[in-house]
Amino acid sequence: MNILFICTGNTCRSPMAEAILKHNNHQGIQVKSAGVFAMDGADASIQAKEVLKENDIIHKHQSSSITREKLDWASYIFTMTQGHKWAIVDQYPHIADKIFTLKEYVLEDPENLDVSDPYGGSVEIYRHTYNELDSLIGQLMDKLERE
Repeated sequence: MNILFICTGNTCRSPMAEAILKHNNHQGIQVKSAGVFAMDGADASIQAKEVLKENDIIHKHQSSSITREKLDWASYIFTMTQGHKWAIVDQYPHIADKIFTLKEYVLEDPENLDVSDPYGGSVEIYRHTYNELDSLIGQLMDKLERE
């Protein structure tokens, strides 16, 4: 199974999601991340790397933009916001059946479909987003294992 996480710049949320899932070492799962407006080759944000390190996760990352090849590679595409999902489906309608916001896929009846964006925030804000992603990814793996 191939999972692609997508956020805006591929320096905060999607790299953290990728790192969390990779760190959990699930058999048979490949994971990548990309950004709707990413510049190829940027490092993850300093705060994202710090929060990952606090959780004993070392993740080498270089941002990458969305490509048709990445979208076609993915079995599931999980975006951090509804806006990301809509922008991608608008440009690549052939992947509409395998793209979801992470919360939409995992939660029964989410009040808000967007994962909080820590961009430009303090390490504490990044910790909040990390904890949100860690919980969602745990629930994601439970759901995928049941299917």
